[in-house]
Amino acid sequence: MIQLDRRQQYLIILLIGVILFGAGYRLAQTKERAVEDSKPALERGEARDDSKTKDLFIHVAGAVARPGVYQLPQGSRIIDAVQKAGPAADADLNSLKLAAPVTDGQTIYVPGLQDAVAQAGTPVPGNQTGTPAMSSAKNVFIPQTGTRPGGSAGGLVNINTADLSQLDTLPGIGPSLAQRIIDYRELNGPFAAIEDIKNVSGIGDKKFDALKDMVTVQ
Repeated sequence: MIQLDRRQQYLIILLIGVILFGAGYRLAQTKERAVEDSKPALERGEARDDSKTKDLFIHVAGAVARPGVYQLPQGSRIIDAVQKAGPAADADLNSLKLAAPVTDGQTIYVPGLQDAVAQAGTPVPGNQTGTPAMSSAKNVFIPQTGTRPGGSAGGLVNINTADLSQLDTLPGIGPSLAQRIIDYRELNGPFAAIEDIKNVSGIGDKKFDALKDMVTVQ
């Protein structure tokens, strides 16, 4: 049996201690890394992009079965919102950009067939008496003497009641700007004077001069 002096014994004990300490340290590091990797990204301090997880709230109105506000996930399209509300039988979907993405707080107006006929201003043949008529081709009620909502007896567009398709007929007013007008009056109430339309973003003096003779607030 090998006899070791006290110094050699101390050296062997020290060497064993170093080996055990190193092994224990590496084991602890491995466990800590495994626990860290198993944590959710939020706990690891990684930034989360809320814009990718926040749902959108969209208002759908017009020729739909269930008008109202709908909650949709990010990346949804106009067609998704319209399908949620259920397009009516006379919904004119071809007038919408169905593949366009929706934005939070957006209002989507689905025009009906009656809107399209009234906007076109096509008279119904065979009705010269001034009485209401039914279009045999499209089965749409068309008043002969009055005006549809949003219009006036003088042919002016009432900016307090006009829908998106009516506002779109004004010079320089496209669908996007028409939607801003609707959003503005829903938030701030009806326009007191036609000049107030200049408060809508995108309508300046030049654009107002082009449409002022075509609009009314009464």
